[in-house]
Amino acid sequence: MLRYANPAKFFSLSGMALPFTAIAAALCLAAGLFLGLSVPPDYQQGMTVTMMFIHVPADLMAEVAFGVIAVASIFSLVNRHPLADVAARVAAPFGALFTALGLITGSLWGKPMWGTYWAWDARLTSFLLLLFLYLGYMALWNAIEDETRAARAAAILALVGAADLPVIYFSVEWWNTLHQGESIISGKIAGVYLPPLFLMMAGYALLFATLWMIRIRTVIVDRRIRSLMQSAP
Repeated sequence: MLRYANPAKFFSLSGMALPFTAIAAALCLAAGLFLGLSVPPDYQQGMTVTMMFIHVPADLMAEVAFGVIAVASIFSLVNRHPLADVAARVAAPFGALFTALGLITGSLWGKPMWGTYWAWDARLTSFLLLLFLYLGYMALWNAIEDETRAARAAAILALVGAADLPVIYFSVEWWNTLHQGESIISGKIAGVYLPPLFLMMAGYALLFATLWMIRIRTVIVDRRIRSLMQSAP
């Protein structure tokens, strides 16, 4: 069984933060969806441009979630932080869901734009690999009974898999792909689409933070209960 430090500080901080992150997530998502459905059609994409408000934040959070896992894995391997393994493990299912959502919405957008639901280009293939990394990470945790060994093996996989993140980001620059390049920083996207897009990004991030903290709290409580039950006469 993994050792845990006194979780009182985490419970106190997360308990104060959760109401704010949950309410802010709901407000951002509601406002983002409302504005997103109110934008004018794009001159090339028509109303399929609204798929961007679901797809882009999902892609972003899929990569952010794996980055969180990688950073937590470093703390686990180097600092032996008692909450790092929990933080990394509970982030994986959310990251996998974001990745799957990104793949599904990307395919739905790709059919009218590219004439196909899927193409084995660099961006799509590297993003699909991210989903396999998530699935492999979760499977590795479940395959090893000893939690200490499972945490170490999963952390190593996460750090190796993190090399896929820059490949995803720079794939449209390194290779000739069907997927469009970066358009926000470069200013290629029309300004009318930015407010709902940023609101949805913020909403996804706040939703992830809320669910992530809830799951960490739940796992800690569950393991403390199991520890007390095992130590009871």
